[in-house]
Amino acid sequence: MQQTEPVRGPSRIRLDVDASGRGDRIFEGATKAAAWAILGLLGIIIILLIFESRNIFGHQGIGQFLFTTTWDPVFLEFGVFAFIYGTVASSLIGLLLATPVAVGAAVYIVEYAPSWLRNPVSFTVELLAAIPSIIYGLWAVFILGPVMRFHVEPFLQTYFGPIPIVGGLFEGTPIGRDILTAGVILAIMILPTIMAISREVLTQVPDTQREGMHSLGATKWEVIRGAVLPYARAGIAGAAILGLARAIGETMAVTMVIGNASTSITGSLFEPGYTMASAIANQFREADSQVYLSAIVAIALVLLLIATIINILARILIHTLVGRHNSSTRIG
Repeated sequence: MQQTEPVRGPSRIRLDVDASGRGDRIFEGATKAAAWAILGLLGIIIILLIFESRNIFGHQGIGQFLFTTTWDPVFLEFGVFAFIYGTVASSLIGLLLATPVAVGAAVYIVEYAPSWLRNPVSFTVELLAAIPSIIYGLWAVFILGPVMRFHVEPFLQTYFGPIPIVGGLFEGTPIGRDILTAGVILAIMILPTIMAISREVLTQVPDTQREGMHSLGATKWEVIRGAVLPYARAGIAGAAILGLARAIGETMAVTMVIGNASTSITGSLFEPGYTMASAIANQFREADSQVYLSAIVAIALVLLLIATIINILARILIHTLVGRHNSSTRIG
């Protein structure tokens, strides 16, 4: 005869409760200290940059430093407007080239790719983000540069050069080490970041959004266009801005392909140029006077200021997109 085990009552669980709340206060204090430490570190960096760049602003003024293009260490004349132009131009090129490809890849992985293909493709693309910048730079020097010089840039000059206004972007002699090549390598570098974030955003779109469109007889593309992308647009915009922020601060790869040979602004993408990061990397060790060194540090201060402005604008953009989406949802 099989014996049955007696039914045991619920086991008693003993919880050590801190009645005084001391542990909670310690944890709250630790997290608060971590948060303030980050802000304090940023403040220290800003104060240091302002302190070290005071000589150049006293020497020639902020306006002359920001809005002139003369960079002559011999006569102690320093203007960073050409560096700002090179930074913004190359970064925008990278953003315009990378965003459509990254978002398209994210849509394919989430909406079209079979389950056995999603993880390998996602892992491979995200692996590109772990490649060091110097590797991208070497690849650009030996592979991308010659391709741009002998194939891409002559093609652009031939077919777009005669077009009024647009043709001005492709004037000059193609050399493969210019603002356009720097923009292309930046697009390759920021593509994994934009794609990874966009993919995560698209996976968070509720299935009810898709099912509602499907129930109305919408095709796959109509579901993506009418339900998925509008719901995820704020996150995709944030991904693009994050990629732009990385492009603006990129140093080594851009330094190796942008030319570092001109401080003039011609409007042509075939013109060698500087970015603020590449100017710092190239000239920091050459600073042989206090004013020269102060000018280099001031470039870093301007770069930090531009990055801050971009992040503020990104916050405003995302807040606006989210507000519009919520308004349309309430109306619907």
